[in-house]
Amino acid sequence: MNFVKENGRTIPAEDKVFALSGRAKAAIAAKGKDAVINATVGALLDDNGDLVVMSSVVDAIRTLTPADYAEYAPITGTPAFKDAVVKALFGSYGPSGHVSVCVTPGGTGSLTSVIANYSNYGDAVLTHDWCWANYKNIAVSQGRTLRTFRFFNEEGGFDAADLEKQLNELAAVQDQVVLMINTPAHNPTGYSLSLEDWDALISIVNKAECKVVLFLDIAYIDYAGEEDEVRAFLPKLADLGDHAIVIFGYSASKTLTAYGMRCGAIVCMAKNEEDAEEFRRAAEYSARSTWSNCNRSAMVVMSKIYSDPELQVKVDEERRMYRDMLLERGRVFEKTLNDNGVSCVPFSAGFFVTIACDDPAEVGRKLEEQDIFCLALAKGIRVSIASISKEKCVKCAEAIAALLK
Repeated sequence: MNFVKENGRTIPAEDKVFALSGRAKAAIAAKGKDAVINATVGALLDDNGDLVVMSSVVDAIRTLTPADYAEYAPITGTPAFKDAVVKALFGSYGPSGHVSVCVTPGGTGSLTSVIANYSNYGDAVLTHDWCWANYKNIAVSQGRTLRTFRFFNEEGGFDAADLEKQLNELAAVQDQVVLMINTPAHNPTGYSLSLEDWDALISIVNKAECKVVLFLDIAYIDYAGEEDEVRAFLPKLADLGDHAIVIFGYSASKTLTAYGMRCGAIVCMAKNEEDAEEFRRAAEYSARSTWSNCNRSAMVVMSKIYSDPELQVKVDEERRMYRDMLLERGRVFEKTLNDNGVSCVPFSAGFFVTIACDDPAEVGRKLEEQDIFCLALAKGIRVSIASISKEKCVKCAEAIAALLK
């Protein structure tokens, strides 16, 4: 007897990623860490396969009082937390407009909120064809559909032409379009939009004959490269027309290597105060009617770090060390592929590298036979370089290249 109503969703028997990760963990338990490559984990692990938790963040956690983690937090977040998010997000670049912040349970909460509040039932939400699979799940769960544009053209660059085509087609049937872009250090490819890409994107949005809500998923921004360099696109957002609004999805979970604390924020940067206030009311309403409020202890930790210059420097320096480790893994993985006659989807930085192939499920199955666990996507294989050592990056790349050749 079935009681659950799918309501347009396809509810799987098990989550694909967690099922694959479970098989990898079982293999490790049976054969040992050295014999298995578990490239499924979307969290930063050290070269021994242990979760990276920044000691500087742990120091801040240890200062918490009982009230810091037991008391309810305001629905939109504590004032100090919201100030910290603005400081962390924009860095040395000040926001070009009116800013409003609402805390969310990780970056996922910001996706849920923006779709709920800035699109209608039945609307299509637009994003790139290479994207985190949960984008579709979140959209469909709220009675929307996910439409994609081709992220890369034949030359391997940002496909601005197809973005323009898909946006214009939606503009003909919708008065407003939510356009979701994951950059820098895009999941699953690791691509970061260049400043030239940004010029093209902003030009397309400004020509669109509808209102555009530009949602920027910046979950991996603090692992994408030098802090100011990866934020250099921010001033360009001031060039957007009055028919566009910018909303960011920020993940403190990833920035602070505190994934289980489930802390993020949805941040609006509007040209006028009225739009920012409208955002605040809607984000607060959505929060209250879904998760209600978020983890206060995570907000306090974030606030402590970004209000203490000495502690912030310590956190930034420690994160920079791990970021450089991650970037080195990515370069080694890409070089090994290239040395073996295979290329990956354009990669800049981040937790993942993706290799396009004709039958990803079969490639994934054959890799698993070798105790190499990578996620099979619709159009390729995703490798979490965040979760494997440099040596395992080489072995994994060699195995993938051998299969594809």
